[in-house]
Amino acid sequence: MQSITKEDILEILTATDKDIISFMLETAKYRENTLITFSKNIFIPLTEICRNDCGYCNFKKNPDDPQAIILKTKEEILADLKEAEKYGCKEAMFAFGEDADEEEIVKTKLKEYGYDNMIDYIYDMCQMTLDKTSLLPHTNGGNFSFDALKRLKEVNASMGLMLENSSNRLMELPAHNKSPGKNPDLRIETIENAGKLKIPYTTGILIGIGETKEEIADSLLTIRDIYDKYGHIQEVIIQNFTPIPGIEMEDWAEPSFLDMIRTVIAGTLVFKDTDVSIQVPPNLNNDTAQIFLLCGADDWGGVSPVSPDFVNITSPWPGIDELEQLTEDAGFELTERLCVYEKYINDEWLNEYILDKISNLS
Repeated sequence: MQSITKEDILEILTATDKDIISFMLETAKYRENTLITFSKNIFIPLTEICRNDCGYCNFKKNPDDPQAIILKTKEEILADLKEAEKYGCKEAMFAFGEDADEEEIVKTKLKEYGYDNMIDYIYDMCQMTLDKTSLLPHTNGGNFSFDALKRLKEVNASMGLMLENSSNRLMELPAHNKSPGKNPDLRIETIENAGKLKIPYTTGILIGIGETKEEIADSLLTIRDIYDKYGHIQEVIIQNFTPIPGIEMEDWAEPSFLDMIRTVIAGTLVFKDTDVSIQVPPNLNNDTAQIFLLCGADDWGGVSPVSPDFVNITSPWPGIDELEQLTEDAGFELTERLCVYEKYINDEWLNEYILDKISNLS
């Protein structure tokens, strides 16, 4: 069980001067090796239609936007996957707007392709990925029901959903006030259901969207509590809000560099006695990424040599060679991982077909 308290976390989140250095040194005590991991992936947006309208989002498109991805065809997806294979990618990260099939334009496309709903379509795309490529599916598409998660577990090596924040107060702010799917109670239920179903899972928090330090602390402790119950959380992302021209929150200030440092330290120490990785997206922190390794982060997340980060379209991925140089310059060693972490590669967590796919990759 966790030994760090909310008061401990707040002490970290408000630290200044030499106290920050002391906390950084504290994280080093719990690092078991110098390995920093990443997953070589392709990011495939299945649809850009979404029921939510987050103030910080540039992923969602309006149904009448001629540039919007309404629903990718199976042929388009397979072509993307085959291109990713050429670059040695092992993860197919499928992202899409939550409950997109509530929109008539998506319903029409689904029927045109022979599907009744998004879950049937997603299942088929993941099954195709397993059957026709060497990539492993990882699905991230918002909240799912228990039954939907149970189905998708059959064809996914791992899944994910950002908690973002556990405070209902943020539902009143521009970040989430037009996004029913960002209700933290719904997201916690989804994450917990994934745990009940033994789905290897990624979650995390988003800082800089109007939350307080107390709410950051509560959010980290909420994730830790869920991990303690189910053990399925393999990594926690500490993601910074990045303003992009044209979004509702384009004039909001980014979280400060020190706020990111403090939060990464706090996340590391919350999970210090576990094997949960702390991930910081390198493309959102081009000039400062290395320092987070010194704060305890040990994973760069998915990095693609073939596709942009469609959620943060103005922030390109570093090249793998560049990422390796950044990592080694800080005194660490870059190593590739799968989208599912090694401790979950067994029949308690994955079915036989996915385990066979993984053994072929190895």
